[in-house]
Parts: sequence; C-alpha cells; structure tokens
Amino acid sequence: MSLDKYERLEKVGEGKSRLATFAQLAMGEGSDDGSALRALYETRWIHRTYGVVYRSRNKETGEIVALKKIRLEAEDEGVPSTAIREISLLKEMKDPNVVRLLDITHHDTKLYLVFEFLDLDLKRYMDKVGDGDGMGPEIVKKFTYQLIRGVYYLHAHRVLHRDLKPQNLLINKEGNLKLADFGLARAFGIPLRTYTHEIVTLWYRAPEVLLGSRHYSTGVDMWSVGCIFAEMIMRQPLFPGDSEIDEIFRIFRLLGTPDEDVWPGVTNLPDYKTTFPHWHAKDIMDHVPGCTEESAELIIGMLAYDPSKRMSAKAALKSAYFDHGAYGA
Repeated sequence: MSLDKYERLEKVGEGKSRLATFAQLAMGEGSDDGSALRALYETRWIHRTYGVVYRSRNKETGEIVALKKIRLEAEDEGVPSTAIREISLLKEMKDPNVVRLLDITHHDTKLYLVFEFLDLDLKRYMDKVGDGDGMGPEIVKKFTYQLIRGVYYLHAHRVLHRDLKPQNLLINKEGNLKLADFGLARAFGIPLRTYTHEIVTLWYRAPEVLLGSRHYSTGVDMWSVGCIFAEMIMRQPLFPGDSEIDEIFRIFRLLGTPDEDVWPGVTNLPDYKTTFPHWHAKDIMDHVPGCTEESAELIIGMLAYDPSKRMSAKAALKSAYFDHGAYGA
C-alpha cells in the first residue's frame, strides 16, 4: 500500500508514553491513611511522543479513515521486523466490537497504520450525555456486553489489549462500542508498566502490574473492564489515582489489603511492602451508586485480586447481569 493513497485532513490525536522511574527514599513510619508512605516515593517522568493520528481520506474510495503514524525510539534502525509481524497479525482481527485495522505501510523510518474511523470515544460520550438519561442502565449493559465480547474475541486469538480505558473504546454512528489500540504495546515491545500515554491509564491498571509482576495474562484486561464497568454505572472513575502508590492504596481501601490467603504469592511480588497499611474490604454496592446485586457480582468477579481467580471474558458474558439478553452490534 502506498502512503500517497491517503489525503490527511486533520490531526485528531497524539499519543505520548510516560516513562516512570522510581527512587524509594528512606523508610519511615506511615500513617493509617497511607499518606506518609506515599511520600516515600519519588517519581520522575520522561515524556516521548510515540504516534500521531490523522483523520484521512482514501483518495481511491473516498472512505474516511484514521491514519496513525508510529514514531519509534530507534528511528535510525528502521521499523523492527517483529513489529511488522505483530501488526500483520492484528490485521486478521475481524469482530463487530473490534476496530478494524485496514492496512499497514512503512515509509522511511515510520510505520503507518490505517484504521476504520470513529470520532467518538466512551470518555467523551459519558461527558457528553452528562448525568441525564442518555446513559441509562440498558446503555451501560449494552456497552459492557460489547466491551467484554470484544475482549473475549481478542483473548480467544491470543491477543492482550493491555491499555483498556474509556478513551480507547470507540462508538460508531449506530451506537455500538468497539475496542481500539489493541496489541500495539506488545508489537513494539513496550513494557506494560511504562505504556501509560497519560496518567489516566493508571486508573485501569491491574494490581499485579502495580506491584511489579512481570508475568501477566488476560487478567490485566479483565481488571480494566471491571473498572470501566463501575465507572459507567457511577459516572466517575473507580480508582482515580495520581501515582502508582496512590492507585494501589485506593484499590486496597475498597477491596482490602491483600494477603496470602486472598492472593497466594502476593507477598513475593517485587513491589509488595510489609509496611503497607492494612485496610478491610468494603461493600461494592455502598461504594458504587446505582449498582445492583447482579452488577456488583460481575464487578467483584472482574476485580478479584488473584489473577488466576479473576473472571474471564467468557465467564463474564454468561453473567446473570446480562440475563441472556441480546446486546450485540
């Protein structure tokens, strides 16, 4: 495919990765709310741009597409062959709830990805409808089902999304939800923990990643789904942390500080500290306004601490919350 085939109409987005480095300072006594312990962590952020997205037009067909230009770290070395192979596999992903990757091309030291164009994401949708009836229980249920179905499709094809958040969930003109930006982190070898684009990604990050695990699988996506589901119900983020330690403490305050009984192996994770404050679990229904018993059960299943016990996408689709309804695109 030639890049000349596409006319760029306007820039619609720019992605940034924030590379965090941590220096743990001398340990001291922490308060029960964790504020003193948070102060023991110094965070330095290094920003870099990894890609720019243009609304573009296919000159041959007139189709409006999203043209994403990927700028790589080692541009003098060209596009890695591993990235080409990974991205080529993503072209085979065809599901009503997954944004189509239409084409790929590389020009000089840049890689260009051509996606179907959708100009509305879930974050902007939620902001747009406000607290009125535009995001009622049935819309939440429909979007949640479509989100889980898209995740199930990716997982069935051995693809992890790794960056699920409302900004990466797009909504088409028919009102159906689709997953975008899936698999790109792995394709470019970007570690999950540093692939943040922006601080908001912390809000949907699984606890095993926050605690330094280098071994993760489908559970990281299901945790994100649980957070997004709760956010759609309560109309605000479930765990809006402003740093990794603040994020993990917010999780602990709601779900309780995990131990070996709840999560075997947690104390062996690299960033687990015996000095973590001890919080008891709270009732999800008290914390998430608008939550029903069925939706609470689904949230709890997807927010299980132990990744091996966390609800899978396949199991979530069979949840009583959906009551065997038809919510497909």
